[in-house]
Amino acid sequence: MKPLDELTFDNRFARLGDAFSTEVLPDPLEAPRLVVASEAALALLDLAPAEANTPLFAEVFSGHKLWDHAEPRAMVYAGHQFGGYTPRLGDGRGLLLAEVVNSAGEHWDLHLKGAGQTPYSRMGDGRAVLRSSVREFLASEALPLLGIPSSRALCVVASDTPVWREQQERAATLLRLAPSHVRFGHFEYFYYTRQHDELKQLADHVLAAHYPACREAPNPYLAMFSEVVERTAEMIAGWQAYGFNHGVMNTDNMSILGLTFDFGPYAFLDDFDARFICNHSDDRGRYSFSNQVPIGHWNLSALGQALVPLVEVEALQGALALYLPIYQAKYQDLMRRRLGLTTAEEADQALFERLLQLMQNSAVDYTLFFRRLGDTPLEQALEVLRDDFIDRDGFDAWGDALLARVLRQPQETQAERQARMHGVNPLYVLRNYLAQQAIEAAEQGDYSVVRQLHAVLAKPFEAQPGMERFAQRPPDWGKHLEISCSS
Repeated sequence: MKPLDELTFDNRFARLGDAFSTEVLPDPLEAPRLVVASEAALALLDLAPAEANTPLFAEVFSGHKLWDHAEPRAMVYAGHQFGGYTPRLGDGRGLLLAEVVNSAGEHWDLHLKGAGQTPYSRMGDGRAVLRSSVREFLASEALPLLGIPSSRALCVVASDTPVWREQQERAATLLRLAPSHVRFGHFEYFYYTRQHDELKQLADHVLAAHYPACREAPNPYLAMFSEVVERTAEMIAGWQAYGFNHGVMNTDNMSILGLTFDFGPYAFLDDFDARFICNHSDDRGRYSFSNQVPIGHWNLSALGQALVPLVEVEALQGALALYLPIYQAKYQDLMRRRLGLTTAEEADQALFERLLQLMQNSAVDYTLFFRRLGDTPLEQALEVLRDDFIDRDGFDAWGDALLARVLRQPQETQAERQARMHGVNPLYVLRNYLAQQAIEAAEQGDYSVVRQLHAVLAKPFEAQPGMERFAQRPPDWGKHLEISCSS
């Protein structure tokens, strides 16, 4: 393990030059103090947990101090926002502080959100507020433990710096980690501004840094696009299987590495609702839960369009055509696991769809249903769970089909079945009301609730003594929280 002031730097993106980013120093926060830090994220940088408790830690990640070898840059990019193209966006409230290389040779971007104004702030103050920083921290560290690719979060730092949104709040910073912060919108920016030399330079950078194996292909850029299609499809399959609604799937929020990225008004489903819209600002439901699969395809087509100067259109279309089959294969695999199925049958998709329709009609808790399905022998579990359904005859028919399906696969003991199912069906997920309770406490200066929730979510599949309240169905008020893009 290393102390914070002895990290190893290799600022590859900064070396691309001023066409890709602008040098900007962070604007320090007043009276910085640590809210929460992730030991798992600290380990990615070879930092010991104790480093988070040093005065230097809060000073660095609130903009007061900077390493000698850091090269903070605000990245420029564009993007389709709610379907409409915005020609220049960029890091308006964040900075790529530096790139760190750990002892395993892995590169990690250190991206500080809430670092102050940049040339891309578009009349904004460049700040992040405490509530949005806490929400992104919790989600960034919760999703990977469910097997969903995501950017990571090192820490949240609070302050006395005032900011104004719907009301006066306090500014905060979040230090985000990812192997890359390049987005679909980076490519769109250089394509639509007809900077095709820079477009190629960006593609070559992404190939060398993140898709080196693709450089051996006959067309490396096509191979890279195919990999992005696959990773994005599998990421969204994880969202759908675990009931995660991102909320703002603009192309500038889509990672070139297929990571869940730029957390805003996200939500995990409480009651199953395919039409669920987590973003209060999404009046037309463009980014509703059920729309995430087609929007993923739409965003990839936008990326493909930006790569036309490098790849033939027909080849890009062929790669894009693999999106839905890859998604379906991954989604079906995850849902089979969640239902305790160890073999595959062609009719399994119909089994999933019928269950989800029954859950939709009865407002069944999405997370707890799957967890309880593995608690006891299947017939007993079905007998208990049927009480949650309005159409009990319909659920009984579905249960009979599941029982028959299970009998056609290799048999196992209940202990084996429970261990396997509990290993993929979480007891704890980041419900919106839990995040809201943690935020309200943090805004009063009590950071213990955030830290406890983070600790619980670090072991989502394990029943933790004394933490039963984190596994309960939400109160009615907790199902109707309005979350917007405001940050």
